[in-house]
Amino acid sequence: MRRPSPLPQPPVASRGQARAGAPTPPADDHTAGDDWAGVAPADDYSIEDRPVEDHPTEDLSALREAGPRATESARETQAGSTNSALTDGNDTARVIPLSSPTALPSAAPAPDSGRAPGSAAKTDAGDVGFREVWRASRARRKALRAEIRRFTVRQRRRRAIWLGAAASVLLLALGTLGAAYSPLFGVERISVVGAQQLAADDISDALATQLGTPLPLVDESAVKAALVAFPLIETYALEARPPHELVVRIVERTPIGLIETRAGYTLVDAAGVALSTAATPSAGMPVLAIAGGIDSDAFAAAGQVMRALPDDIRAQVTEVTASTPDDVTLTLGGSNAQVVWGSADRSADKALNLAKMMAQRPPADVTTYDVTSPEVVVVR
Repeated sequence: MRRPSPLPQPPVASRGQARAGAPTPPADDHTAGDDWAGVAPADDYSIEDRPVEDHPTEDLSALREAGPRATESARETQAGSTNSALTDGNDTARVIPLSSPTALPSAAPAPDSGRAPGSAAKTDAGDVGFREVWRASRARRKALRAEIRRFTVRQRRRRAIWLGAAASVLLLALGTLGAAYSPLFGVERISVVGAQQLAADDISDALATQLGTPLPLVDESAVKAALVAFPLIETYALEARPPHELVVRIVERTPIGLIETRAGYTLVDAAGVALSTAATPSAGMPVLAIAGGIDSDAFAAAGQVMRALPDDIRAQVTEVTASTPDDVTLTLGGSNAQVVWGSADRSADKALNLAKMMAQRPPADVTTYDVTSPEVVVVR
């Protein structure tokens, strides 16, 4: 830096005189510029910072009224006075560090046209309203939900598949049940299976009240009440064949013979159920001479024996006698040959051996077949 040459300086004036008449450095004079090159105004030292006793009150009032430009002139005047005081009587002027004084705004900024007059004091870095906080919170929650959906997409897809399958099965079941209990599956035809001694049409007509009823809603109590009128029916079963057929499977009672009563001859089965009654014996049915009647043990043993006989041998029996459960005897028609059966134990084996023996020795040539012991058949 170029040092200014020592020049005679005028005596240091008072601060009031410096303020009033201190010259400002010329802008175009190179010599004056050189003289002022090493001198700078004091850092952040303005006229407002001085003590009150250093300057009159009227000077302060005048400067404040003059505005920023008057303050600038006062700073320049102060700088000139300071330089004069520093260079007076010294060979070399002391260098004062330079610092940029705080620039005063030349004009006040125009207020924001969008703000209300009472909000001029708020700055850009100022208050945040409730609406901004709510929007930020909402955006954060939305972003969090998006992340959760992104990381759970496979789980939600599997859940949707399972829910869809379960819903499909449920709808299918509900649809099936609804259709089954609707008139779409109503009874239109009744079929009877197993009728031999009874007429199948008579049974179908007795069950005609079930026509039009949905298959799952067929009244079994009403069916039973209708079939009770047929004594030959021992058991029955109902079978639904969608969409419109009802099958009735019956098992007829097997009559074992005729019991003579006051009303005539009553056809009974092995359980003693009266199937029919006639004044004369029916052809092909044996007469039962059982001590104690149908409620005795002898009758129960005779019934088991008759049910165990093959059809061809049963058709040849004309009379069954029993006084106790252990002395059942059968009489074969035509030859009057007798079969000593004994008890009802092992009736199936006795019937099989009797059939073999009758094939070897026909009843016409035999008086008695004794099958009391199933292993050894005695023929007389």
